[in-house]
Amino acid sequence: MAYDMYQEVILEHYRSPRNFGPMEGADRVGEESNPLCGDHITLRLKLDPASQKIREVRFEGEGCAISVASASMLTEKLTGASLADATALTRDDVLKSLGIPLSPVRVKCALTGFVALGKALHPGESAPSASGSAAK
Repeated sequence: MAYDMYQEVILEHYRSPRNFGPMEGADRVGEESNPLCGDHITLRLKLDPASQKIREVRFEGEGCAISVASASMLTEKLTGASLADATALTRDDVLKSLGIPLSPVRVKCALTGFVALGKALHPGESAPSASGSAAK
């Protein structure tokens, strides 16, 4: 029963992704692709310099239902979050928000937006992996 509910939530986020579309004047940008599934997500953040909180987050791209829904759910968590809280997010937090078991290939789909977030939070550094936290 709960599994069906989570599937509906995923489909709703896929059909009507939250915070989807372009953003002018982003302070941080991260991109990630998943060639296995054809997913590509670009995540943009606008920061409030005084509070170091994420004032606005948007994403663009295309992909399977899991990658788009996961990125949409991630943007909801990030809006208003501090940079410290965003950096502390883990891959398990992202996977848990989906609420369904995923095959290894689908885990990569689910983490495409998360890896893009890590790149946005750490511009110019080596790419974070999908194995840990957005901090690296």
